[in-house]
Amino acid sequence: MACLRKQPILSTSQELLRQAKDQEVIEQNVKLLGMDGDTDVQFLLQGGDLLKVRSSSWKKNRYFKLQEDCKTMWRESKRTFRRHRSFSIDDIAVVRLGRQTEGLKKYTEQQIENSCFSIIFKDHRKNLDLIASSDDEAKQWVGSLQKLITSRNNLNQQQKTEHWLFSCLSKADKNKDNKLSVSEVKHFLRLINIDVDDSYADMLFEKCDKSKSGYLSGEEIKDFYDLLTYREEIDVIYKAYARSAGVMSSENLVEFLLREQREMTTLADAHKIIDKFEPDEKAKEKKVLTKDGFLIYLHHPDALILDPQHMDVYQDMSQPLNHYFISSSHNTYLMEDQLKGPSSTEAYVRALLMGCRCVELDCWDGSDDEPVIYHGYTLTSKILFKDAIKAIKEYAFKMSEYPVILSLENHCSLEQQEVMARHMSSILGSALVTSPLGDGMPANFPSPEELKGKFLIKAKKLNKLEATFAPDALGADESEVTEEEESNDEDEPEEENKKKKLKLAKELSDMVIYCKSVHFNGFEDARKNLSFYEMSSFKEKKAVALAEEAANAYVNHNVDKLSRTYPAGSRTDSSNYNPVPLWNAGCQIVALNFQTTCEEMDLNQGKFHVNGKSGYILKPAYMRNRVTEFDPITLTRGEWLKHKMLHVMVISAQQLPKVNKKKSSIVDPLVKVEVYGVSADVAVKETCAVDNNGFNPQWNENLVFDVYVPELTLVRFLIEDHDSTSGNEFIAQYTLPLNSLKMGYRHVPLLDKTGHIVHAAALFVHIMVVDAE
Repeated sequence: MACLRKQPILSTSQELLRQAKDQEVIEQNVKLLGMDGDTDVQFLLQGGDLLKVRSSSWKKNRYFKLQEDCKTMWRESKRTFRRHRSFSIDDIAVVRLGRQTEGLKKYTEQQIENSCFSIIFKDHRKNLDLIASSDDEAKQWVGSLQKLITSRNNLNQQQKTEHWLFSCLSKADKNKDNKLSVSEVKHFLRLINIDVDDSYADMLFEKCDKSKSGYLSGEEIKDFYDLLTYREEIDVIYKAYARSAGVMSSENLVEFLLREQREMTTLADAHKIIDKFEPDEKAKEKKVLTKDGFLIYLHHPDALILDPQHMDVYQDMSQPLNHYFISSSHNTYLMEDQLKGPSSTEAYVRALLMGCRCVELDCWDGSDDEPVIYHGYTLTSKILFKDAIKAIKEYAFKMSEYPVILSLENHCSLEQQEVMARHMSSILGSALVTSPLGDGMPANFPSPEELKGKFLIKAKKLNKLEATFAPDALGADESEVTEEEESNDEDEPEEENKKKKLKLAKELSDMVIYCKSVHFNGFEDARKNLSFYEMSSFKEKKAVALAEEAANAYVNHNVDKLSRTYPAGSRTDSSNYNPVPLWNAGCQIVALNFQTTCEEMDLNQGKFHVNGKSGYILKPAYMRNRVTEFDPITLTRGEWLKHKMLHVMVISAQQLPKVNKKKSSIVDPLVKVEVYGVSADVAVKETCAVDNNGFNPQWNENLVFDVYVPELTLVRFLIEDHDSTSGNEFIAQYTLPLNSLKMGYRHVPLLDKTGHIVHAAALFVHIMVVDAE
């Protein structure tokens, strides 16, 4: 049974001084988090023993404790008292109470269900599966961690910066005397990702050392902090509009919002902004906005680069399902590569929580009459089909309430197909669509709105859906009918694939309603012979060729039918292809390897970041027109052609993360603005690099782009660490649709490789989109 470990006995005055300083640091950080006197954060700071689970035979006590910075957890072995690798609270994706991970289900007993919990990380590191000494203690750990995560996420940009800088100042004060020497100041500058020569560091120090004592303390440290966090570019903008005795009046604020931000606003709106963001009560009473209030407002989510109206579902969700781009995953069960990587139900959970609405299940016969999921003919591990369905059911609608498509790649025997059907029926229940909506044979797809909270099965079907309404037309031995497998389902030569046959269980076949998988025999054949619900899957090479050589025909095909595309089998490392040309061709289900962090996934997440992260994006009207002439390659004239000029002034960045975690490593950042869309719009432009400054680099460079089809355009802001010898390294990025950009001076939030927010970091730009002359 786990118990709290007693703290070591204090033995020296130096230790007493250190602990007093640590306590001061803790109090300051707790105050910055707004958690003064909070019992949950005190519980985490005290820490305690937990049983870490790796296997049925590996369960060991580890002491977990929140560090003084209130953002780092570390653990130590009870036997050796040796510190192990710590992890940041910001790296935690979620904390789950109970035996919810595969490890806890496999290696622990049902009777300790409520004493177990798991810490799931944002990146690809393994989960921490833990057992507390009691149910109440497990709840305490989970509740306390969740509260701390929420508190950190709710900090505004200024608070995040203060918390981060205070933590760095505490680390720089090595002897814990509340003073900073010249060497400690230089150490602090390296910690915050800025490298300056000694003369500049000495100048900063001397400017703040007003007491001429040879160290900074009290107000001098505050002056040093103010000097570092001074935003010259904000000062220039503010002064241009602060025309009322040096401050920004309500009328001045209206002028700024109208002229610079291109926002339709009123005096009443300005008053609301001042009431909400102005920290000085006297200024608030006078209805003026100080520079501090102005900066706080510019960092608020409503004032960032993403149009706040697009954060929620704003598009028409009553159109037929095939009128939407759908966030889709390939080999969803894989955590890593597709040759020997692990399969896991956690992979489904992660994809669904990223907004994925179409997941893939590769189904094979397993032992004990239980179908399994894995990448056939490889060394990837296996998971039970029923466990995957349970995980999908639990997490399908936590991020989005719109329908989830289960794409089945079926290699099972008739017997185990029947087991699959029973599992889906019993686990998914009434949420599984097993008959057409409404009365009679449908003529078109239902809408995402009509399918809220529903599951659709995409798989092969024994017969036409019309046969559901004419049962007498079926033969007596219809359950024994064989059907060609989709030649595009497998990563094998097409001529070999066509010869394969697959017997289908009627129970499974009957569950396929709106997404019947069929072989593609050309656009003309599809137009003449396929019903609206009969869809094809296209291997990457075939899909790209069609998108390049018969783009308009592909667009027209996808007006009436659903199309799914997926990466080539040669991508054994689970890399991805560029999804943009396939979206341009109207393909709705462009499946990517969600487990792989890459530029292509950045584009996917950026495209589906809007419309409430629902996983559904309405296609432009000209891609829903049955006689459209739109061709993304030749780009003939039409309603889609709206020539714009995109002006991006890259001004500055704040608190960029280090690429190399070594203390001495400082980044040399440059910014690339990448435009993705139809071939005529694709472009990349970049700024120069700023040497040795990841803390507050400035560029003030203007980049201009021609955009011809704005409705299909994505803009990616990429920050790299410049290296002329070995190639640039990724620092952070942010991608979103051009039509979701807000005009004017905007902060751009930054995401790491895994697609998660980088706390405290931001890019500052000025955006303008105008009609081309």
